[in-house]
Amino acid sequence: MSAQIIDGFAIAQKIRRQIALDVSALKKDGIHPCLAVILVGENPASVSYVSAKKKALAEAGMADKSVLLNADINEAELLSIIADLNRDTSVHGILVQLPLPSHIDEQKVIAAIAPEKDVDGFHPVNAGNLLIGQAGFVPCTPCGITVLLKEAGIPTDGANAVVVGRSNIVGKPLALLLARKDINATVTLCHTGTKDLASFTRNADILIAAAGRPGTISADMIKPGAAVIDVGVNRIPDNTKKSGFRLVGDVDFQAALDVAGRITPVPKGVGPMTIAMLLCNTLYAARGSFK
Repeated sequence: MSAQIIDGFAIAQKIRRQIALDVSALKKDGIHPCLAVILVGENPASVSYVSAKKKALAEAGMADKSVLLNADINEAELLSIIADLNRDTSVHGILVQLPLPSHIDEQKVIAAIAPEKDVDGFHPVNAGNLLIGQAGFVPCTPCGITVLLKEAGIPTDGANAVVVGRSNIVGKPLALLLARKDINATVTLCHTGTKDLASFTRNADILIAAAGRPGTISADMIKPGAAVIDVGVNRIPDNTKKSGFRLVGDVDFQAALDVAGRITPVPKGVGPMTIAMLLCNTLYAARGSFK
């Protein structure tokens, strides 16, 4: 029996259609939601991500105030640009595409963004609000995963959820979200220091792979019938592709199909949900939801 594939693309499109309607209504009230995406340098993956975000903004009817900067810009100049965007009342959300060049302190840059414009949800104020259960911006990928679980009808109340990966962007905030009372899962957070990872993953009703390494989760590490959410986006050389590479997740997808109950593909699984949640956060920012 093959696992049911969770169509993250279709779910995201449904959400985006609603966002476009909400944006149109907001415009009638004289508010034009606007996002400023700052891209430093020409990292191919980052350029691709920013292009996808710009396209999504246009489709939602949102204003795009993207800022493209040379890789050699100094930290002070970047912080000055962020300060200007913080003061710009026409800009509702600010996103700095990561990673940044090594000579720039990412944490300093994230902290420079006004919390009420931090649509990535990475600012210490928003991270703290998430920890204590207060309203604030939530990182887009973890938020998208929780919406995906709900839309796919995957039971979470009392479920054993195992998150593999402890990044500030996905693993940690996702563990907090899953443990909230409205989701109510029992959460185990695994990482590179976890001994016998398979002993944890085999007990997971919901297994979320966010390690950033292909092949992290093999079929024998999955509980039969489990819901498997693959967050990984790894570029593997492939001469048959025009781009010279193909995208794979952290899970051995083909093998997992024979074990899992439901599974997200890569691409068109979690990725589209991340962009949909970015649009949601920008809409919230335009409404002043968390000021």
